[in-house]
Amino acid sequence: MDSRLGDDLAQLPELIDATGAYAVRILDGLGERPVARVPVRREPLPLPDPGIGTRGALAAFAERWEPGFSASAGSRYLGFVTGGCTPAALTGDWLTGVLDQNPTSGLDSTAPDLERETVAWLRELIGLPAAHEGAFVSGATMSNFAGLAIAREWLGEQRGISIAEQGIAALGPVRVLSGRAHSSVGKALSMLGLGRSALHPVDVLPGREAVDVARLDAALGALNGEPAIVVANAGTVNTGDFDDLRAIAALRDRHPFWLHVDAAFGAFAALSPGHAHLLDGLAEADSICVDLHKWLNVPYDSAVQLTRRRDLQTRVFQNAAAYLGPVNDDLVHLTPENSRRLRALAAWFALAAYGRDGQAEIVRRDLALAELLGERIAAMPAYRLLAPVRLNVVCFTVADDPARIGQVAQAVTDSGEAFLTTTTYEGVPALRAAFSNWRTTRADVDRVAKALERAA
Repeated sequence: MDSRLGDDLAQLPELIDATGAYAVRILDGLGERPVARVPVRREPLPLPDPGIGTRGALAAFAERWEPGFSASAGSRYLGFVTGGCTPAALTGDWLTGVLDQNPTSGLDSTAPDLERETVAWLRELIGLPAAHEGAFVSGATMSNFAGLAIAREWLGEQRGISIAEQGIAALGPVRVLSGRAHSSVGKALSMLGLGRSALHPVDVLPGREAVDVARLDAALGALNGEPAIVVANAGTVNTGDFDDLRAIAALRDRHPFWLHVDAAFGAFAALSPGHAHLLDGLAEADSICVDLHKWLNVPYDSAVQLTRRRDLQTRVFQNAAAYLGPVNDDLVHLTPENSRRLRALAAWFALAAYGRDGQAEIVRRDLALAELLGERIAAMPAYRLLAPVRLNVVCFTVADDPARIGQVAQAVTDSGEAFLTTTTYEGVPALRAAFSNWRTTRADVDRVAKALERAA
């Protein structure tokens, strides 16, 4: 055994204590750490021949890399839709590395059953029936990819072929219809061989990001009975808008299509009495994307994909090999990865520790804080809201000169007080603040609002 590896093994308890103390110092300093930083390019150093041991590596990381990291786990990181990491989720994530389980096979541990229990808890949390089965993937992109891969197989089934066996060339032209599909949908279509050009945008309602169901009905009718894929949104990234899922599902009485719902963060609206109705009809979806490192506040990377057609899912992702035994319900046959970490453990800890009530409190608080920031921005003459605050995203621009939005974003980032991402909404340059962190409070909203006032 290498001498440094042997030394680390002998000192493992002390190393774990030292790492824990270092982690606590980072977490204790999140409140005052610059929320985001302008990255400074660092050229890679050559790989050392003799290593420096874990203590040396920890010291080198603390000096060279950690100071340049953002406070994305903190309460004023409002860019993208990024959750933090609750204490329970952090505990689960740490133990994930300690136990180092590969849950894709049921041959050697009960890890797959923990994942199945976690999926069942999540399904119950957002109000779905048992018919929706699922598995863990790395994030919303892979969840959308998995759902659309199953949809692709369904299209083949409608035409009497198996795409998993015969390939994409046997399928012919495909139509994917959506109002405001997330960019990951186009990426998934590219990876699946369907092509980004298969995505056909359908008009949205005036002043909304929700699809016009009448226009969708007409677009489906124009296909003359050819099966299609419809991608609906439960929470758009710019304004948190929702498609009318019930009305879309009802169109299947007249048209054949697979309904995939991108509910990456919007699924958790089920935990708010005032917003749960937005998910009416979600149970009718054929496949669903839910991202957990957003509003569930577990570490990257974590998401689930859900579908009512496990048979098609297994047909797509099965990994037949003699050493794995017969194709069964093992998780290896359900997602692109043959092996992966036990992502479910962090989510299991979060759900076990805080339950429905605790997770609902986070969602309700974030919703209230998003509404509060919207009110503060609406009261500032320098800014203009571009859409009502429908969920947890506040979308706004500079009132007199939207082209200045990049300067405002940079000024806020440079202040270290907050991080907001730029976007374009209805052709207008904008900023968006997305609330999904478990730590965020009214005091944080005050600091963000003051930073915006100074940046104006």
